[in-house]
Amino acid sequence: MSVKDEILKQLKKDGGFVSGQELSDVLGVSRTAVWKAVSRLREEGYPIEAVQNRGYCLNEDKAREDDLLNQAELEQRLEKATRWAGHPVFYREEVGSTNDDIMAMADQGAKEGTLVVSVRQTKGKGRRGRTWVSPNEGNVYMSLLLRPKMPTDIAPMVTIVMALAICEACNEICGTDPDFGGKKENAAPFGAAPDGSRSGSEISFGLQADGNTAAHTGTGTEIGAKTGAETGSETVTDINEVRFGIKWPNDIVAQSTHDPAWKKMTGILTEMRLEEREIKDVTIGDGLNINICEFPEEIAATATSVKLETGRSINRADVVAQCWKNFERDYELFVKAGSLAPLKEAYEKLLVNRERPVRVLDPQQPFTGVAVGISDRGGLLVIPDEGEFPETIKKDGTKKADRSVREVTAGEVSVRGVEGYV
Repeated sequence: MSVKDEILKQLKKDGGFVSGQELSDVLGVSRTAVWKAVSRLREEGYPIEAVQNRGYCLNEDKAREDDLLNQAELEQRLEKATRWAGHPVFYREEVGSTNDDIMAMADQGAKEGTLVVSVRQTKGKGRRGRTWVSPNEGNVYMSLLLRPKMPTDIAPMVTIVMALAICEACNEICGTDPDFGGKKENAAPFGAAPDGSRSGSEISFGLQADGNTAAHTGTGTEIGAKTGAETGSETVTDINEVRFGIKWPNDIVAQSTHDPAWKKMTGILTEMRLEEREIKDVTIGDGLNINICEFPEEIAATATSVKLETGRSINRADVVAQCWKNFERDYELFVKAGSLAPLKEAYEKLLVNRERPVRVLDPQQPFTGVAVGISDRGGLLVIPDEGEFPETIKKDGTKKADRSVREVTAGEVSVRGVEGYV
């Protein structure tokens, strides 16, 4: 650890003023080295006060408000939050793709739990091999290495585990829940439109396992939000009530009092590599729109960021740590059960498609119906509308509509909305 990082650790540890001489003695360096290190920390944005005869003091509350994201901030939080997820963590200002970095490190023997975090990707990856530009404007991009010992048909479900962890983290960090924290007596149910009515859903299920690599859904600013002209400083500075949910299977969406439309704020891309028909490794990557306030015009209508919805900046290091804390807990439950059964209740609570009409575009037989939840394997459970499937003939000769629950499963269908994005 560098002198700079050691000084930062000491300032955070003591919580008050620490003299330059004490820092010099503890670290075994000169007073000049201490002064230079403090100067570098200030250049990085740390609010460090210096008072004669008292020493140096770090204003941690202001540091948190300033959304500092670097190696030291990540290490400090992950050390407290997790046992193996994010150990080690590598912070990089700019990468081609965090997923590519993790896979390269995996080839060099990196252990499970290795995490790469960045604020800019130049070759971010999305669905169907598309390239996404991921700007350094308040977002965070991160990828984690897994080395699971499980069947190949089970591993893709980790994408749903990740979605649950991120959505719960957003609600926890922002102090919100799917019912606007219970603050509004007439708050709409989570699966309903703001006026209490049921509107349609739009879903694309990308879990697949078709060879050496299985890629699932998009990452980065594929989703966008509002343009600067549409948002304005007044909207961003107002504190809003907000709720975060999951659009099946793994898109994190948000809705707030200033904008009742559900909009996407996170994408997840999971890549699985095989070796002799067994899983070699799994890389799970996340792109989170946290404090970004402007997006390209072509994606401005369908996405958002945490800041745009809540009206306040969020410390990204806190979000990273909370995401992986939740993921570590949920992933261990998933691995032990070999299915999503232990997580179904929590996931369905956040599922915005639940109790909403959906249109299933099955190549064999498309149909409409109402989504009612998910299966233990992550498929969307849909009750078909009456008349969507041929009637069955009962023993007494009468006809009965076939409305048995259908499971919308990976790789065979997509689901599109009757109205809107969600």
